[in-house]
Amino acid sequence: MRFRQVHLDFHTSGLIPNIGRKFSKSQFQDMLKLGHVDSITIFAKCHHGYAYFPSETIPKHPGLSFDLLAAQIEAAHEIDVKVPIYLSVGLDEHLAWEHPEWLMRNEEDKTNWVDSFMKPGYHQFCLNTPYLDLMLEQIQEVVRKYDGDGIFLDIVGERKCYCPTCLKQMLNDGMDPKDPEQVKANGQRIYAHYTKRVREAIDAIKPGHPVFHNEGHVHQGRFELARMNSHLELESLPTGGWGYDHFPLSARYVQQSGMDFLGMTGKFHTFWGEFGGYKHPNALRYEAALSIANGARCSIGDQLHPEGLMDHATYSLIGKAYQEVEQKEAWCADTINHADVALFTVEAARIQQDSGSMFSGRIDMGAVRMLLEGNILFNVVDLESDWSEYKVVILPDSILMTEPILKKVESYLAGGGKLLASGRSGLNPEGTKSMLPLGIEDLGENPYKPDYFYPDFEMSNCEPASYIMYSQGRRIALMDGIELGRREDPYFNREAFQFSSHQHTPTSGEYGGPGMVETKQSIYIAWNVFEDYATKGSLVLKEMVLYALARLLGEKQSIVTSLPAQGVTTIQHQAGEKRYVHHLLYASPVKRGERVEIIEDIVPLYEVKVEVRLPVEVAHVYLAPQMEAVPFEKTAHGISYIVPKLDCHQMVVLDYKN
Repeated sequence: MRFRQVHLDFHTSGLIPNIGRKFSKSQFQDMLKLGHVDSITIFAKCHHGYAYFPSETIPKHPGLSFDLLAAQIEAAHEIDVKVPIYLSVGLDEHLAWEHPEWLMRNEEDKTNWVDSFMKPGYHQFCLNTPYLDLMLEQIQEVVRKYDGDGIFLDIVGERKCYCPTCLKQMLNDGMDPKDPEQVKANGQRIYAHYTKRVREAIDAIKPGHPVFHNEGHVHQGRFELARMNSHLELESLPTGGWGYDHFPLSARYVQQSGMDFLGMTGKFHTFWGEFGGYKHPNALRYEAALSIANGARCSIGDQLHPEGLMDHATYSLIGKAYQEVEQKEAWCADTINHADVALFTVEAARIQQDSGSMFSGRIDMGAVRMLLEGNILFNVVDLESDWSEYKVVILPDSILMTEPILKKVESYLAGGGKLLASGRSGLNPEGTKSMLPLGIEDLGENPYKPDYFYPDFEMSNCEPASYIMYSQGRRIALMDGIELGRREDPYFNREAFQFSSHQHTPTSGEYGGPGMVETKQSIYIAWNVFEDYATKGSLVLKEMVLYALARLLGEKQSIVTSLPAQGVTTIQHQAGEKRYVHHLLYASPVKRGERVEIIEDIVPLYEVKVEVRLPVEVAHVYLAPQMEAVPFEKTAHGISYIVPKLDCHQMVVLDYKN
């Protein structure tokens, strides 16, 4: 895979004339050069259901008079730019009017994405209908006719469908359409059948030709879905609903698969389909750097104007990010993330959680935000992952001990691992009994909400006090270990005929049992602290978790740095080059409008202190790509150095001897 890709959307209504009229090979090439682009995904078929080449299986766009697809491929290949080819699978609005019986339906017999033909928007097809055979013919036509560098198939995934075809199949197979779990299972087998048929169809013409099925998210705990692709593209537009926490959360899971992957953001101010919207150059600089710091290649979404002229402003903008990536690629290929901590997400445990963004639940979002702000080196794991390499595993808020999860945790503890658990994590599936040696007896939910936590330890940025805990707490009794802080209940819950002040009742100051307990192999926190952090962001929550991790990791923590909370740090191992690459990033997203996170000003940081503790003897330290030596000193557990300046993104390379 190339490092600097553009995903060139071209969803164009049949009502628009003069398609590609202003396309120019030289102008297309000039813009790719201006943008430092080395791969560009171009369109064979769009959501409107039109082809951009003379097709035997897809109606050609009525406003197109030449083979735009061939012209783009020729122009790109001439300057050594790769061209994956896009086909819309889930949406085909032209065909939706001809075969509405092939569309997906919900329980109320309504379509999606939009639920009627009286609203502007697309309608999604069911891949359990004859539409699949037609789609396979379309894919094979493109693969046979064009020398593309891969196939990108969009708007697919496991779906719950109640169309007549699916209902008949379920009934014939003895399944109950009234059971949501059986409908879900039917959707899973439909999707697996689709990906198998696509692979067979492509291999019949070009064996091993790359293919990616885009769901908009790689599901944690479902690596079998990821393996249906030849590589992965992590769609994650921070301003488009995913937020800035989604990509690190997803990348820290995906990189362990060993599959090539890229991070897909967009040049848009908001979301796909936006014409005339542009990010600040610093936003794209940061988002591209975030990709390579997490072991990914980069992709930036654009949308071609119907007349085919590439937008100069867009490629000037993209070029500001990609010229930096181009200089850094040598230190970013074939890397493995170095991690101390494993986060077993609620998504990987397949437990329902409230949504915090387009694809991430609040508990997982709160956890990844704390880890990023605390400069903790982490991976996201599932039950397939090898947990033995991690010093600490986090079970956030809602990880109930089903049989496979309990077996995995017990095996990890038997090997000497340590746990950080919170809230309901560690309870049996019924939520009535603690199943793990966390030093506690669970007594059920605390009837007081909110309540208070008084720590028995010093926190870096918090004075001794009773701190409000907004999330649901658990009453616990100390059975073993050390109490690190106590719970205090309010005088009473806030109700219609008993309330005090504007919000909640103050603490009564009375002891309400332990709130945080430590044993030799665990620390347990008796609240849903990660969900609370995602929704309220209270400082004490992060201080509690980071204190717990510091105690559990001890001197085994691989990095200690003065990088502030809005910084991001990773250490990527390039074993083939015998070096570790320490990435430091810094930017401060701000909220503008309604739920839009913006990066504009990037303030440089100076004299960032770092101590790293790695299982190697470091021989040389230098800045990349500047190739400037960095003085370093040996410490009791590793080495220390100072990064003189951090302007958005800086790599520090640590060459080692053995």
